[in-house]
Amino acid sequence: MKFIVSSSALLKQLQQISGVINSNTVLPILEDFLFEINKNKLTIVATDLETVMKVHMDIEAKDSGKVCIPAKLLIDSLKNIAEQPLTFNVEKSYAIEITSDNGKYKLMGENPDNFPREPKADESTSFKATSTAIVTAINKTIFAVSTDDLRPAMTGVYFELDKKGITFVATDAHRLVKYTRKDISCPQKDSFIVPKKPLSLLKTALPDNEDELTVSYNSNHLFITHGSTELVCRLIDARFPDYKVVIPTDNPYKLVVNKVDFQNALRRVSVFSNKSTYQIALSISGNQLQLSSQDVDFSNEGNEKMPCHYDGEDLQIAFNAKFLIEMLGGADTADISIELSTPTKAGIIRPNENIEDEELLMLVMPLMLNN
Repeated sequence: MKFIVSSSALLKQLQQISGVINSNTVLPILEDFLFEINKNKLTIVATDLETVMKVHMDIEAKDSGKVCIPAKLLIDSLKNIAEQPLTFNVEKSYAIEITSDNGKYKLMGENPDNFPREPKADESTSFKATSTAIVTAINKTIFAVSTDDLRPAMTGVYFELDKKGITFVATDAHRLVKYTRKDISCPQKDSFIVPKKPLSLLKTALPDNEDELTVSYNSNHLFITHGSTELVCRLIDARFPDYKVVIPTDNPYKLVVNKVDFQNALRRVSVFSNKSTYQIALSISGNQLQLSSQDVDFSNEGNEKMPCHYDGEDLQIAFNAKFLIEMLGGADTADISIELSTPTKAGIIRPNENIEDEELLMLVMPLMLNN
């Protein structure tokens, strides 16, 4: 079996799907890419048994066939080859010879029959969404996903489908992000949990533009197709906690601040906070917000004042600065509003102006004040 392919085009496609491959795999074959040639089309597959990524590209080939090629070795070699056509010659013993303009490289492939088969999209439900809608939803929620394997339901993003739109929810029990897109119409009410890893891969593989994606799902898997790229991942088989009950309905005090100024002040003051809690106390009085942090063990202390618009009684409340900085990054407006009630109840962060077809609500639990 013989085929000719552009070195840079091949490297680009391999790098797009190489993130699927784990460095320490159970099966040695999972360290390979599966190359499948059919006439002048090459399909490359990578999998870790939970997630499968696939790209299609045009090549020059007379025959059809399959071979598994070690991923790391192939990518490392292509990184150092200038843009040129490469000829791959695969023998029956799966020995591979790559010929460039002025070099020959030999490596040993593996039997493609040992490569895991990918799940089929049987009995699946489909809908269309723009690439930018999915990428934005991932960016706004993925940072709040839990890393606690003892609570598998919280180690992914919860997709709640409806004919009126999709709501994406992520929580790690200390904070919660709920993001709704009303410009996606789903065929029926449904819900499932998508693990963090495939979402991270999608975030880098998908362009942030208006390209149309096909999203399909069945009881076990999610299938996403964009142009020549496909992703399949196993869904998390668990029940997502009822997130609606933790969102306070009555937070009467409203604080409005400039997002960038607040984020920068948090960054400066948090340098002096305790490195295990990143605690920052917010003291709000009239139209002034004071941020203070201290690390008693090292006698470090940081204080800063900034203007704000506040409607409510004077209040002192503490939060994890790291969480606040990450959450503020998800709001795309100049000002953000924080709804508060007492020093022990969750604060709700929202963009201070409405964005068409989008709704964002972020909840963060307070920390105990060190008085």
